Amino acid sequence: VRLTNALNPIINESNLVTATVERFEASDGTIIPGIMYKPKQASAEQPVPALVFVHGGPGGQSTRGYRALIQHLVNNGYGVYAANNRGSSGYGKTFFHMDDKRHGQEDLRDIVEAGHFLRSLDWVDDEKVGVMGGSYGGYITAAAMTFYPDEFEVGINVFGVTNWLRTLSSIPEWWASFRESLYDEMGDPATDSERHKAISPLFHAEKVTRPMLVVQGANDPRVLQVESDELVQAIRDNGVYVDYVLFPDEGHGFLRKENRIKASEAYINFLDNYLKKP
Repeated sequence: VRLTNALNPIINESNLVTATVERFEASDGTIIPGIMYKPKQASAEQPVPALVFVHGGPGGQSTRGYRALIQHLVNNGYGVYAANNRGSSGYGKTFFHMDDKRHGQEDLRDIVEAGHFLRSLDWVDDEKVGVMGGSYGGYITAAAMTFYPDEFEVGINVFGVTNWLRTLSSIPEWWASFRESLYDEMGDPATDSERHKAISPLFHAEKVTRPMLVVQGANDPRVLQVESDELVQAIRDNGVYVDYVLFPDEGHGFLRKENRIKASEAYINFLDNYLKKP
């Protein structure tokens, strides 16, 4: 970014990359779309590390366009594939409902196979692929590192759910409309608690074997700080490296510019140390 003055930042277009829509075929034949960001220096002769980026939701969607977080990753030499796993919006009702009451299963497998897709590209270093996401994407990231511990070299979990039993049971009354739609997708904790425990990373943290960065807001009303606290402690108790960044003045998403910058720098520092280096 080139600054003309403190109030009028101007983006230098020569630093940007063009996002492209790329699709791959999942193991069951379903076509999974996504948005690809390829660093300009990436080539078969100079392959780069890469990340599968998982959107929030469930039911969100990654689209083409400028995102400061992703552009910062790309400018620091990381390829990014923002996968729109089954259950994402924007691809019709059938695709959207493919993961109903099967979250942490079919959608998670799509993200794992998105990693396979990245490794198949000649400009990606196939020994340096990570996974990253926020909110529901943070959950999928933690789940990938837990239930598929050999698939990704690193994971970045940004305020992701780690205990669905707690999260689904603690939705406040003022959030009733969202609770109803979430129960439709995820299942009611009164009847589906066994499945919710089975897909929650916290209860299986001993399976995590590779480095993770966890980023959390202390005032998050949706994904409580305790979700990240407990996962970090459980993984550390097993002797696995976890970096933990906690913002005392943020909630579900980071509003303050200085915190967004600090978070982005934390992502790069973690990736440089645990993904980019041999």
